This record gives sequence, C-alpha cells and structure tokens, in this order.
Amino acid sequence: QVQLVESGGGLVQPGGSLRLSCAASGITFSIYTMGWYRQAPGKQRELVAAITRHQNTNYADSVKGRFTISRDNTKDTVYLQMNSLKPEDTAVYYCNAMYVSTYWGQGTQVTVSS
Repeated sequence: QVQLVESGGGLVQPGGSLRLSCAASGITFSIYTMGWYRQAPGKQRELVAAITRHQNTNYADSVKGRFTISRDNTKDTVYLQMNSLKPEDTAVYYCNAMYVSTYWGQGTQVTVSS
C-alpha cells in the first residue's frame, strides 16, 4: 500500500518560514519524481516545485528564490523549505509521487496571515 504522509504545515506570519516534509512508503522512492502542489480555495491545484530522481528541480515562477525542494533517498522523504512566505502562499499543500503511476498525499494546510 502506497502512502505519502505530509507534515509541517501550520499558521505563520508573512515573511516567516515553514518546512514541509513528505514521508513515502510502499514505493521505490529513489526512482520517483517527487513534487509539491498546492490548492487555494476556489483555485485549481498547481505545481509548486518538483525534483527528479537525478535531483533536477523546477519551480513555479511565484516561488522561485523563496522555496527549495529537496529529497533524502535514505529516508524516503521529500522536503519543501518555504521562506519569505506571503499571504498568497496560503493553500493546502499536497505531496506527489510520479513514475509509471501517480500518488498523492492527503495534504497539509499552510496559512500565512498576521
């Protein structure tokens, strides 16, 4: 059974930081492209950042220079370091694993508000 379990969300003030984690099980983690998506109320789910098995990364323009995606294949975990957070970053953040099949986590809420 495949599981992607996100953690690290919460409430943070504008300008603050959060680190999201996604622990995977039931897949050969090292071969998967891992991604973080987000969905704000009334909006479509969008790609935030992704990292391939070869450590190639890509980011949404809105988060470039503020967010960093990384992975630890020894822990089957992908991270999203989020700095300089803005209110418009408020969303549910979802972990995604993609290879032949695609899997999703349950999501973690990130709220940026003063």
